[in-house]
Amino acid sequence: MTDLSRPAGRVLVVDDEPFNLEILSEHLQDAGYEVVLAEDGLQGWEILTSDEQGFDAILLDRMMPRMNGMELLARIKQRGDLQHVPVIMQTAVGAAENVQEGLAAGAYYYLIKPFQREMLLAIVSAAVSFHHERVLLERQLAEQVGAYRMLERGEFSFRSLDEARQLTLLLSQTCPEPQRVALGISELLVNAVEHGNLGIRYSDKTRLLQTGRWQEEIENRLRDPLFGERRVRVLVESSADYVSIRIEDEGEGFDWQPYLQFSPERAFDPHGRGISMAKLMSFDELEYQGRGNCVVARVRR
Repeated sequence: MTDLSRPAGRVLVVDDEPFNLEILSEHLQDAGYEVVLAEDGLQGWEILTSDEQGFDAILLDRMMPRMNGMELLARIKQRGDLQHVPVIMQTAVGAAENVQEGLAAGAYYYLIKPFQREMLLAIVSAAVSFHHERVLLERQLAEQVGAYRMLERGEFSFRSLDEARQLTLLLSQTCPEPQRVALGISELLVNAVEHGNLGIRYSDKTRLLQTGRWQEEIENRLRDPLFGERRVRVLVESSADYVSIRIEDEGEGFDWQPYLQFSPERAFDPHGRGISMAKLMSFDELEYQGRGNCVVARVRR
């Protein structure tokens, strides 16, 4: 049962159709979100620039009067205090060129109309979770000391997602801009556990997220002797020019090449954008090796 005293997140919904606003608001509120509504892009912008609480995600219609979704998205990305809030673009147009335009402008989540309730909640949950993870990492990094930047070489191994989060904080501190690299490191470490060692396939994760069983499946596989004893091994090395982080899991590997770029085909999935976002935002170089179970990320000093 959802604890309404503690909202799952705060979401701004911008849509010029009253029926859409009503349905979206009902679904999101039933799932425990606090929802703020705007009837067009201009009203959405006025709310964003006057609101003091902040939002965990923005659900944005593409076609609207006064200020359309793309115009509002451009303004959001130009504001330092708003640019990292995830934007979910809802559109009735699924053409690849329209999705590609949105991806290039910074909308990394998509919802195609007419939508299903389960997919809506899965997409919003993914965006809000991403934002919460960013905020948490930034807060924790601000509390850490910078002594790890003196590290020249270190080796680590871990098996669980909790351990991946702890190691993310340490590895981030070895880099010149910890907050820039933290989410990228977290993505690579989590992938090494769930997709690598635990063998959860892309289609499996889509289904698990839509049914709310992802965390349960992770815990089950960590208890399974077939998967649970596998380790992820990490080597971090610093030179005058780069910090290099090598991550290797014990899984079967995967075809990594399609995931290095944002893909319109995967834009409507609740996951699958993490590697391309890490490559774009966190690292100066990202190189997969062998069968895909080893990745090297580099950050310039």
